Amino acid sequence: MFVSGGAVILHADLDSFYASVEQRDDPRLLGRPVIVGAGVVLAASYEAKAFGVRTAMGGRQARALCPQAIVVSPRMSAYSDASKAVFEVFRNTTPLVEGLSIDEAFLDVGGLGHVSGTPTEIAVGLRARVLGEVGLPITVGVARTKFLAKVASGVAKPDGLLVVPPERELIFLHALPVERLWGVGHVTAAKLHERGIFTVGEVAELPGPTLVSMLGRASGRHLHALAHNRDPRPVQVGRRRGSIGSQRALGWRPKSPGEVDATLVGLVDRVTRRMRAADRIGRTVVLRLRFDDATRATRSHTLLRPTAQTETILNAARALLVGAEPLIAAQGITLVGISVANLDNEGALQLPLPFDAASALDAALDEVRERYGSAAVTRAVLLGRDPGLTVPMLPD
Repeated sequence: MFVSGGAVILHADLDSFYASVEQRDDPRLLGRPVIVGAGVVLAASYEAKAFGVRTAMGGRQARALCPQAIVVSPRMSAYSDASKAVFEVFRNTTPLVEGLSIDEAFLDVGGLGHVSGTPTEIAVGLRARVLGEVGLPITVGVARTKFLAKVASGVAKPDGLLVVPPERELIFLHALPVERLWGVGHVTAAKLHERGIFTVGEVAELPGPTLVSMLGRASGRHLHALAHNRDPRPVQVGRRRGSIGSQRALGWRPKSPGEVDATLVGLVDRVTRRMRAADRIGRTVVLRLRFDDATRATRSHTLLRPTAQTETILNAARALLVGAEPLIAAQGITLVGISVANLDNEGALQLPLPFDAASALDAALDEVRERYGSAAVTRAVLLGRDPGLTVPMLPD
């Protein structure tokens, strides 16, 4: 099953977004290795990536790999403005735009043939407009499915365009390494490599039940479908996100339990404020951790009823963190992330609820922050601590 009969889906992805904005705004940085963020790398230009610098890497390690890199402080308002300008170009290209993050989106151009030309011509024009009007390079993949369009843009980076015709899609896809499949991270890739499976084509040759036995029911079925380019999802306009989250890199130095807890408090406070601002409530609290050896762990807890209340979600997150303390003590910790999933609209909760002092406090704090700024009031445990950066998000 396919979305359409032709390659009409575009995946447009800005190249090294934060670093590209910095190079655009300061011509002295053009062509030079740029690192955004000192303590932890938030973004790196392709010139810095050539030396092995990667996002979320510790600043000290990044500077050791690329001593000549220019390190700049992040400017979130500039990135947010650039994102808005790029999405305006997207929406002027087609009304069918599905944002994935502040720097990438799917576009369906299937109905524009008589108005704007072929999908390839539209993609060429889109890249030219983003560069000319916003001043940023962008890579575009064009294919028949969302999955393959995203793969194509990844292969075409940086600053490229790749069109995958329907008659050649499996030839293109099957030659790629398994890591190009959505959902294949280090752990899944290692399981496949142990069995001598290195390309998408080799995954496609395996029967579905074999993949399920190797990787589990969900992952096995998912990869079997993608290896055959089966992705029926249409481009969805105005699709609300399924989760709201935030994370913070902590660097490589040792951290006390109190520091980790304070980080968690700040993240939960930020996430629940975003939820209330978007009129969303959620049931599943998800804690994500990254350790000194780059391994990761995820823990989750589903609440009895959906909420956006800071205290309730913080209690659940703290319980998850307590359960992970042995891992943190043994392996160190470099990143904490929190998200709330299974979201619903707040208005969907129709039952009348009794007065809740914690919710009333949340509402009062939100009103103060809206009137006087987010730094006007904070939790006592966060006083004197760096709250970390607030990364721009797409509107929900």
